Amino acid sequence: MTVRVGVIGAGMIGQDHIRRLTEVVTGAAVTAVTDIDAARAAEAAARVGATALPTGTDLIGSPDVDAVLVTSWGPTHAEHVLNAIAAGKPVFCEKPLATTAEDCLRIVDAERAHGRRLVQVGFMRRFDAGYRQMKEVIASGSLGAPLIVHCAHRNPTVPDSYTSAMAAQDTAVHEIDVLRWLLDDEIVSAQVITPRATSKRFEHLQDPQIMYFETENGVRIDLEVFVNCQYGYDIQCETVGEEGLVRLPDPAAVGVRAAGRHGTAVLQDWKGRFVEAFDTEFREWVDAVTSGNEPTGPSAWDGYAATVITDAAVRSLEAGGRVVTVDMKPRPAFYGGTA
Repeated sequence: MTVRVGVIGAGMIGQDHIRRLTEVVTGAAVTAVTDIDAARAAEAAARVGATALPTGTDLIGSPDVDAVLVTSWGPTHAEHVLNAIAAGKPVFCEKPLATTAEDCLRIVDAERAHGRRLVQVGFMRRFDAGYRQMKEVIASGSLGAPLIVHCAHRNPTVPDSYTSAMAAQDTAVHEIDVLRWLLDDEIVSAQVITPRATSKRFEHLQDPQIMYFETENGVRIDLEVFVNCQYGYDIQCETVGEEGLVRLPDPAAVGVRAAGRHGTAVLQDWKGRFVEAFDTEFREWVDAVTSGNEPTGPSAWDGYAATVITDAAVRSLEAGGRVVTVDMKPRPAFYGGTA
């Protein structure tokens, strides 16, 4: 079986996923594309022999679409995901699931009413080989109980449109999701501290930021978000347990010795760092859809949790570093909880 995928949003990430579904992943074909820019949708569709459709509603309702990929502007995500659930079609939504906790809960309620999982959220780090190896080590118990997690998320630069709140909403959100998964533990509080700001930033931006999180089981997490570090795209994660620690490996790179120095190159963007994770993410999603199984990747509930936690981090930033309690609803049994 080949799953026919309709893509809503033909911007940079949408076109990259169209390429991935067409050239990398087997078992999928892109059959329809829509975008707010009709010319861009037509161009993206023509490259893969798909049909350009006027709206997301038209695409979701098309008989030539079995599953939906949402890569449009964040505030439109909730509408498209809810329409896909109403149509009974599996839907992969790039983060965020929705821009408000209320819209995330609407999606959660709609999916529960449908009776089976249809939604997967695009947190690709769960599919990265290094993070998966870390999870295996932590879950094995060989390090004892996890106590502390140290993380860093560094970008060389960001555009003028990047705001201080986006450090949590667009950047740290990846650590927030993957750490909930790594630790199998829920984050219950957030705090954001602002050290001396780098002179390399735009004037309106507070950068870097230090974020502190605490989990239900008392694990303490510190996360450095530095989006104008200049030297490259650098993701670090180390979990300290009672009897040892596990550290995320740096990407493999050759060592060069020349001119009295020994060094390795540093990646410059997220696409190079996580390309294999993106590929694995879509292979597993397509496999689930073609086999008629529920998706096993991040759920609508995970999308809701990430939004609630980033909201708490932004409130802490705006309150000058006050510790903010995460106001999360009890997890329903539908998503593996007890409520």
